[in-house]
Amino acid sequence: MGYLYEVPGLNAWAIMLFVILTLIAFNEFGRTTKWGGILLFLIVPIILTIFVWPKTAAPNNEYGTGTWFNWVKTYSALAGCLGFMAIRFIPALAKRKWVLVFPAAILAINILEACFRDFQVYSFGLWEGGYVDNLWVMSGSWNIMNGIAGLLNIVTICGWTGIVISKDKSKDMIWPDMIWVWIIAYDLWNFAYTYNCISDHSFYAGVALLLSCTIPAFFIKKGAWLQHRASTLALWIMFVMTVPQFADQIAPVPTTHNPQAFFIVSLIALIANLALFVYQGLRIVRLKKHPLKDEIYKDTKTYQNVLAENV
Repeated sequence: MGYLYEVPGLNAWAIMLFVILTLIAFNEFGRTTKWGGILLFLIVPIILTIFVWPKTAAPNNEYGTGTWFNWVKTYSALAGCLGFMAIRFIPALAKRKWVLVFPAAILAINILEACFRDFQVYSFGLWEGGYVDNLWVMSGSWNIMNGIAGLLNIVTICGWTGIVISKDKSKDMIWPDMIWVWIIAYDLWNFAYTYNCISDHSFYAGVALLLSCTIPAFFIKKGAWLQHRASTLALWIMFVMTVPQFADQIAPVPTTHNPQAFFIVSLIALIANLALFVYQGLRIVRLKKHPLKDEIYKDTKTYQNVLAENV
């Protein structure tokens, strides 16, 4: 870890594990009970918006939580959670194919927001590093590389027409065509984004947060990655907006501020998403699929297993 981060102590590892397990637990609470989801993603945010965030996430505060990006990301994540709940629990909505555009659209918008932020950090011209909105960043070619990786990740979003609602009690929003190859490419891109744009917060906002949604997608409720991602992202941002000093004072794990590390992390993300783009393009051509209408991975075992478990 000494290459990417200043070597964290045992306390930091314990806190990271606690963060991951807590996010997974709250995600399960919101996923398996309708009232839990309403409490976490509607009632609590309203209370925090009125009584807490105007103070803890005020513009130009010392922790960097008062930026436009934090506020936009908070409410877009919450909009995703509430929108997904509407699709899950209002049967008429899931039957209308045009409604299923929403999950793909909110995902694409969230990725695009981060791409814009990467390009913006490059425009700052902080080639030796510096503080913007009280967050340390370093501009470089990595911002451009990772911005392109994110755009490729958007282009490869596919199969939204095949979204279904699981038949079990939790009524999860299942996206069978969002298989592991896309999820891994997303994780690599998103980690690079956090490393580039919120560097000294990325140990938690990158590594821990991504694990908290990827683990459930692979081992708890397969096919529901986007639902897991929206919920854990919303929970994390709400926490950060409420306790902004967490990553800077309570449990800091700074990056090494090594330009080579920035470059390598973004290069890996770019290569992974370029490979996904080429692989998916070849499948589209070979199987004669329409990239906006058809499910690209319907013939794969991963897709078929997810569908069999939920329908």
